[in-house]
Amino acid sequence: MRKIFAALVVSTVLAGAAQAATVYPLDRATILSGSPFDFKVEFNSVVKPEDVKITVNGQDYKAVLGKDVQFVAEEKNKDKVLGSAVILRGLTIAAAGDYKVEVSAGSETKTVTWNVYGTGSAPKAKNIIFLLGDGLSVAHRTAARIMSKGMTEGKANGRLAMDDLDRMAFVGTSATNAVDTDSANTMSAYMTGHKTAVNAIGVYADRTPDSLDDPKVETIAEAVRRQTGKSIGIVVTAEVEDATPAAVVAHTRNRNDKADVVGMLLDVKPDVLLGGGSAYFLPQATAGSKRKDDKDYIKLFKDAGYSVATDKNELAANVNANGLLLGLFHPGNMDVTLDREFLKKGTVEKYPNQPGLVAMTKVALDRLSKDQDGFFLMVEGSSIDKMSHPLDWDRAVIETIEFDQAIAVAREFQKTHPDTLIVVTGDHTHGVSIIGTVDDDKPGTEMREKVGTYAEAGFPNYKDENGDGYPDKIDVSRRLFLAANNGPDHYETFRPKMDGPFVPAIQNEKKEYIANEQYKNVPGAVFVQGNIPKNGDSGVHSVDDVVLQSAGPGSEGFKGYMEESDIYKVLADTFALGSKQTN
Repeated sequence: MRKIFAALVVSTVLAGAAQAATVYPLDRATILSGSPFDFKVEFNSVVKPEDVKITVNGQDYKAVLGKDVQFVAEEKNKDKVLGSAVILRGLTIAAAGDYKVEVSAGSETKTVTWNVYGTGSAPKAKNIIFLLGDGLSVAHRTAARIMSKGMTEGKANGRLAMDDLDRMAFVGTSATNAVDTDSANTMSAYMTGHKTAVNAIGVYADRTPDSLDDPKVETIAEAVRRQTGKSIGIVVTAEVEDATPAAVVAHTRNRNDKADVVGMLLDVKPDVLLGGGSAYFLPQATAGSKRKDDKDYIKLFKDAGYSVATDKNELAANVNANGLLLGLFHPGNMDVTLDREFLKKGTVEKYPNQPGLVAMTKVALDRLSKDQDGFFLMVEGSSIDKMSHPLDWDRAVIETIEFDQAIAVAREFQKTHPDTLIVVTGDHTHGVSIIGTVDDDKPGTEMREKVGTYAEAGFPNYKDENGDGYPDKIDVSRRLFLAANNGPDHYETFRPKMDGPFVPAIQNEKKEYIANEQYKNVPGAVFVQGNIPKNGDSGVHSVDDVVLQSAGPGSEGFKGYMEESDIYKVLADTFALGSKQTN
């Protein structure tokens, strides 16, 4: 009887849940006062417009929101009717406070509460430099410090630039639909103050199949344009249409809408836009284009007043110049630092003059600092993540060193511009830890036996004799051993991949990912059983909190545990985005 009763309770709860409408923004949303957003209610059945009732703080919604909703009789996915909906686009709420929104139609009900927050009337900082290491985890930075600075008798021989940022917070990264997350919704939460679903940017992910019609929320670039005269900069080593840079400006449920993101970039017109991704700027008739139309965005950006740079020489020629700058240095993601600067692998032979993150950051700061109103600059160390997915830890750590050198550039700028807030964080983490070392001089032929743990680990013997901040060699005889807690079937070689980025798994005839036998016969390689589904070709993100560090005016707002959506509130308050600063 007890089991029957429990089953009845569960079925009753599920039936009730099925009749709950969905309201966007979601419950506990935080909304900047005066910031435009879209309001939507999705009903699970077809309802009559006269049956729809919406109140805000007990009043008819029109008295508070000031507009009528648009009624949609039937939303469909192909031929399937999903239910009715109401939509109100471009809504703003001026008065700060808590707003209780109650919705009903027939048996369907939903109540959500929003917190509308204001900001101070005067900016705390003139400039914000937001530096994001994509996938940056604690092990990445620890390994970067040891590789770059060395260690003697248990103490680091030097410090990373990020080590001396004085205010810190732990930041939760989960999506609205999953505990694990991706770069789209994580960066979107930073840049809008609203958490959203995996793959979504600048929107709440609704049920309709169109990825471009979802309820929008304002991005930080749009808020800066609306409320201030400040400039905007985006600097990445990925495609400029990739998830992280896109989240500064864009609105889409699908992060792969890269051709559309280019148009959104042009709409906002960042004053400086540097990275890869030229394939999405070229009309479809041009070789290498990834567009499906005839739009030539290189020309459109030039027509909008942009200077265009395509290699590091052209970028250098723009030092001390004025005006809008577009730099596109690769059709896709730029080559990683280890390949671009040292090994000359990957596509470096085809694109030999790609600038690095440090050079791009310097040019961006030079351009943006000419704006007397100040600026917002987002700098991404993009390929910490892109090399962590295939478990290529040496490349990921070298990317972390490059990212830290860009942080050092920002810190130098801050010395002469103390009215600058610097924020350094990751968007999510990877399941990676430093286990110890691999020592080629240990006896035996099995590489596994050359792994040193505890006292057997000793210290790695990287050197930086030329003082460039990078180890002169990564394939030293005693090197750090990093390992992942997840991944596909693969062969662990215990060695850096000197011929190009690691490809741990490839598809078989069943479309399952199996260990790449290219590495099977590497002396001492061992087979590692995967622990993710066989449709996965690489390691996945972890749910661990990320570490945020900051320095400068406004940094006192970062402390304790925060959600990524809370970070936007500090950025908005630092720039006083709740207060109009231009006529």
